[in-house]
Amino acid sequence: MVRALRLLVSGSLLLPALALASPAAAPPPIDSGDTAWMLTATALVLFMTVPGLALFYGGMVRAKNLLSVLLQCFAITGAISVAWVVYGYSLAFDATGMEAGTLKLASFIGTLDNAFLARLTKESVIAEFPESVFITFQMTFAIITPALIVGAFAERMRFSAMLLFSLLWFTFVYAPIAHMVWAGAGGLMWDWGVLDFAGGTVVHINAGVAGLVAALVLGKRRGYPNTPMPPHNLGYTLVGMAMLVTQVATAAAALGWMAAEWITHGKPSALGIASGVVAGLVAITPAAGTAGPAGAIAIGLSAGVVCFFCATTLKRRLGYDDSLDVFGVHAVGGIVGALLTGVFAAPALGGFGTVEDIPAQVWVQAKGVGFTILYTTVVTFVLLKLVGLAIRLRVDEEQEAEGLDLALHNERGYNL
Repeated sequence: MVRALRLLVSGSLLLPALALASPAAAPPPIDSGDTAWMLTATALVLFMTVPGLALFYGGMVRAKNLLSVLLQCFAITGAISVAWVVYGYSLAFDATGMEAGTLKLASFIGTLDNAFLARLTKESVIAEFPESVFITFQMTFAIITPALIVGAFAERMRFSAMLLFSLLWFTFVYAPIAHMVWAGAGGLMWDWGVLDFAGGTVVHINAGVAGLVAALVLGKRRGYPNTPMPPHNLGYTLVGMAMLVTQVATAAAALGWMAAEWITHGKPSALGIASGVVAGLVAITPAAGTAGPAGAIAIGLSAGVVCFFCATTLKRRLGYDDSLDVFGVHAVGGIVGALLTGVFAAPALGGFGTVEDIPAQVWVQAKGVGFTILYTTVVTFVLLKLVGLAIRLRVDEEQEAEGLDLALHNERGYNL
């Protein structure tokens, strides 16, 4: 129970990096408090995708595309859940052949020795709770990461292409990055010393960069940017919206985004504060286990302001059509959070980590960020091109004008 309380105070609902030990030869006894907390956290992370992300994205698209976005999020949830059990967990967390400081294939990806959870038994324990709970908990992160990418190509990608791409991306991008960062000693970025408590690198930078690549490969929506494409229901977006540092960073980011928008455009907006909330949640994920309250405020404010300018000014200047600002919020927020984790994990700045040499740790964090960006960009681009060779990626102009709800699913999700 002591560990569960310690996790609670640490300030995050997203705790993958705290349960990385492999099942021991003599497994420790199961702690009911730890187990209860992990079950709760698992449910909360799953809720972030369905219904959270589905509603958040659904409210920001045009009414004629509402159901398509909801269906994409639900379909990804189903597909990745099955793929996680069949091979994903094994690729991400199997440590066969991993040796600290030894660079080989096992540094980048696990094996298929645990496919279909072949080694799972009723007695399998990780960090004083059942391994089955850990598997399900990690599954929720594997689900939400490709689902985040949906926002970048919303309103223009064919459903079949989306599903095939999501499965391939999960296999060749998510699983290797998760393995390198979270699988333990012997993993490439783990051995570098990269700090990523809850997914700044694995989830947000990963998905955000992939989203930008997807937006560029698919091209702009019909009429963008000259045709107004306002969100059809911001109520859904606000409904789709973890304690201390997560709460504080999120609040600071919301205020930072709102202030920047107020100064720049003369008025604050509901969409702006909602986007700031997400930017704060993104930025604190890598730091939630090591930053103190003051550091959380600094990280949140920085993310809110930087993400605002990247999702507005930078996006307009570069001219790319990232429909729901996946890159501007998730990739940029993840980068800000990952780099500042190296600063505010230092006890000298109120952190709870073991960082003594801040510049050295920031360099380690930057290496992790750079590797993730490069790997994700190249592999995502290749996967999209391969999918495009097999099936058409984008809907035609008539389908896009009609809306994906009717054109692809013969349903209408909103009274027009």
